[in-house]
Amino acid sequence: MNKFKIFSLALVATASVAKAQDIKEAKKAIDAEQFQKAKSLLKSIIKAKPSDGEANFVLGNVYLNQSVVDSAKIYFLNGIEASDKKNLNYIGLGQLDLDNKNVAGAQANFALATKDIKRKDVDEFIYIGKAYMNSVHPDYNNAIASLKKALAIDPQNATALLAIGDAYYGANNQNEAYKSYRDAFTADPTLLRAKMQLGVLLKGAKSYDEAIKAFNEVIALNASYGPVYRELAETYYKWGRNKPSTAKVNLQNAITNYEKYLSLTDYSLDSKMRHADFLILVKDYKSLETVANKMIAEDKVNPRIFRYLGYAAYENGNVDVAIKSLEDYIKNPSNKVIGSDYMYLGLAKIKKGTNAEGAVDQASFDAGIANIKKAVELEPLVVEELGDYGKELFGKKQWAQAAAIYELSSSNSESKNYLTDNVYYGISLYYANLDKKATTPEVAADLAKADAAFDRVLVASPSYDEAYLYKGRIGNLLEKEDQIVKNYETYVANITAKGAEELAKPATVKKIVEAYNSIGASYANTDKAKAIEYFNKTLVLDPTNAYASQSVKALK
Repeated sequence: MNKFKIFSLALVATASVAKAQDIKEAKKAIDAEQFQKAKSLLKSIIKAKPSDGEANFVLGNVYLNQSVVDSAKIYFLNGIEASDKKNLNYIGLGQLDLDNKNVAGAQANFALATKDIKRKDVDEFIYIGKAYMNSVHPDYNNAIASLKKALAIDPQNATALLAIGDAYYGANNQNEAYKSYRDAFTADPTLLRAKMQLGVLLKGAKSYDEAIKAFNEVIALNASYGPVYRELAETYYKWGRNKPSTAKVNLQNAITNYEKYLSLTDYSLDSKMRHADFLILVKDYKSLETVANKMIAEDKVNPRIFRYLGYAAYENGNVDVAIKSLEDYIKNPSNKVIGSDYMYLGLAKIKKGTNAEGAVDQASFDAGIANIKKAVELEPLVVEELGDYGKELFGKKQWAQAAAIYELSSSNSESKNYLTDNVYYGISLYYANLDKKATTPEVAADLAKADAAFDRVLVASPSYDEAYLYKGRIGNLLEKEDQIVKNYETYVANITAKGAEELAKPATVKKIVEAYNSIGASYANTDKAKAIEYFNKTLVLDPTNAYASQSVKALK
């Protein structure tokens, strides 16, 4: 009997050790971003022991971090029924509450998670801190408060130090983040993510060369640690974006390192989705189309693939495929639609409705503008992407269509292209109405919008003298004499103040002649002497100017 008891206890001990090893391996796989491997390990633990609360919680977190909320909730609820560490699952439910802005519900669940813990338990406080951080509505202050509770119990807990480093980083406290990451790696030199995060801090400070050195130090410790290659890829990408002279080399380095990252993950559909996201970031649309088509061959039901195929098809010139793919994605109510989805759909319809010869399919164009308006409603700063598309239409002298794009892109003062897009908006409206009757209400309204655009330009950049020139031209179209004189005179005064070198330029002379002639014509019916004075100023600069000569003769 005694032998049987001892043998039974030995089996239990062996099973517990195996389970602990599996959990440890699963957590290691999660850190390495090998999520498919982690899920397989955790599911095997749960299959062997459905009452394992910790395995349910960790698996639920994997699904939650992948935004598969229904599956996450199922495992958290299963875990609550467990006999082993079931309390952890209240933390998972608490994060779901935070995601739904139910702070009181989250706090109640966190209280249940910590109600019966032992004096030296710290895992609960660490996981609560992570829940506050990982929520779609992160609360870094409460995360820090919870993690400080863990560190008060175990000051050298490397996992807690790493987590509080992440919380400080999220709260923009770079100094404390650096100290925490350094202390975490000191406490556990195998915790590569802590050392990697030191490089992430350098990347965030735009010290790209130093960040790359830091990431290479991690690779020197373990060349198979996948996440560091993702960080390298993002660093090279940002370096290329911030320093265009390095863009070609750095973007290729970014792609190479991201492919290395993928080779060290599980090549699951999720990892391929992340790869597709990165290809969009680096604008490698040919590769994106290849990846999207491969994903469709593997999984015809995952709707996100249609987003990637739509983006790639548009950029590669296949607008019909782009429109169909994105419409298929957007019409599914279970899909999370983002601003870029509507923007690409709108641009595809606009491209379909405006050909190189200048013909316009107004219905298709208007449908595209309507989609872009939806994009702006969802993500106001998506307007930063529109200027280049407006320039394409502007270059084809499709003025009205360019103006429709710029009306949207020039509307957000937070946009980095706010000044430039307002200039193009005003010019597009001016040329779109140049040969129309200004007495028409629609034309008058357009010209008023153009004038307002140049006013915004002058607020943003008072030295942009061309704005006064266009305001004078708009005054001409509207036959507003006061506007003509005021703006052209301001233009001439500002240009004259720049000195003889500027005044000697042929392009400048031509514009000043335009100003003098316009002012002269404005005075012709009310002050002949003034009119003649300005026409004579024209003739000093351009003695053969027929309009000025004929006007002087007519006025004498």
